[in-house]
Amino acid sequence: MVTAVTSFGRSGLSDWLLQRISAVILLAYFICIGGTLLGGVDYASWKAMFELTSMRIFSLLAVLSLAAHAWIGMWAVLTDYLTERLMGNKGNVLRIAFQILCSLVIFVYVVWTVQILWGY
Repeated sequence: MVTAVTSFGRSGLSDWLLQRISAVILLAYFICIGGTLLGGVDYASWKAMFELTSMRIFSLLAVLSLAAHAWIGMWAVLTDYLTERLMGNKGNVLRIAFQILCSLVIFVYVVWTVQILWGY
């Protein structure tokens, strides 16, 4: 069995499952945030909500889910459309360059979020 080196989960089934689980986590997070916004919120209550450790953990879980979801989605798009067959000899080089760029951007966003949520 051949595994793709640049795949996040190393198999199609685990990638599919991880993307579905991350989608459910993101849905729950946005329903929570949306419900809070619909109920009316001012700065003080918003700040108080994000000072709770449970909300920080939930937010971090949502960002990690978003990172995994984005990586799997971008990997699928890049491996489908940036190939040697479609792009010539430069297809693999472009794909790897874009994968490195995507992973770097995702990493920066996750680190930035951790700094925002847990920085004092």
